Amino acid sequence: MTPRDQQIQALLAHGGFAGATFAPLAGDASFRRYVRVTGAHKSAMLMDAPPDKEDVRPYITIARYMHGRGCSVPAILGADEANGLVLLEDLGDDTFTRVLAKENGKDTLLYEKAIDVLAEWHDARRGFSNRQALALPIYDEALLLRETQLFADWYMPQVMGMAQARALGAEYVELWRQIIAAAPLAHDQFVHRDYHADNLIWLPQREGSQQVGLLDFQDAVYGDAAYDLVSLLEDARRDVPPALADAMLKRYLAASKTDATRFLTAYAVLGAQRNSKIIGIFARLAARDGKQHYLSYLPRVWSHMQQDLKHPAMVSLKNWLDIHIKPEWRGAITLRHNAEELVRFACA
Repeated sequence: MTPRDQQIQALLAHGGFAGATFAPLAGDASFRRYVRVTGAHKSAMLMDAPPDKEDVRPYITIARYMHGRGCSVPAILGADEANGLVLLEDLGDDTFTRVLAKENGKDTLLYEKAIDVLAEWHDARRGFSNRQALALPIYDEALLLRETQLFADWYMPQVMGMAQARALGAEYVELWRQIIAAAPLAHDQFVHRDYHADNLIWLPQREGSQQVGLLDFQDAVYGDAAYDLVSLLEDARRDVPPALADAMLKRYLAASKTDATRFLTAYAVLGAQRNSKIIGIFARLAARDGKQHYLSYLPRVWSHMQQDLKHPAMVSLKNWLDIHIKPEWRGAITLRHNAEELVRFACA
């Protein structure tokens, strides 16, 4: 038995799962892995996050806060923080993605429930987005710009070559600096940051907003409420019908009573920012981690981004992309450089 196996067995024994059977789940885009462990009468989820790659403490802190506020997040059943191991309540396998694939006619219901969760988080009277109660990073200009750099470092060299990407990368990021500085972005709302159908679990046996189970919230920040709407409605992995997306935006605006003009501007800016980041991340996953299937999502992400670019706040970036990013590059791409070359490029 390896030292890692011994650490896992110690945590399972402490949590009442000694001798449990293991069923690994499909991997995701991170270094974490999840394993369903089944004992005599119950199951749980084991999060295995190598401590040299990921820190589980933010996940645990946020999970306990959200659980205490009535959210359907996995309860913490046990943890070995130093070794990156967490034993979690098993919320099941019914992600929104899976439910929508097997049950016709559920789209509106599930998306309404997901929108209502966001409206509750952002209702000042409920006090969920309390920066004094939960210490989270701020989704400020510096963090948003670091994310836009992913497009310049990992995507642009693959489509236009390193020399041209080096010449244009700083110009691209500077355009983003100007857009973000001019945008009416808030920094006081809880932002899940990866709020989409694969990270939402349908729990119909529960009541109200607790019917929406929540996963992968460890990167949460305080930022603009529009970001999680973009994550949900401009999903990189599944198509959300335009009429449904429009109806859900209207539902959120009605529930939150926020200023529609300001919100839709933030939605377009953060939508373009998120989609450009995702393009960079998916190119990185393919080049660095050998996860080539992420390239198949790029046509959808580009489609979302081009929709965001229609907003007047995005005209400068739209014009720049029209000049420098050819139409044939706005979709699935063929890799020209490996990860080692791109790391050297980014560090140069």
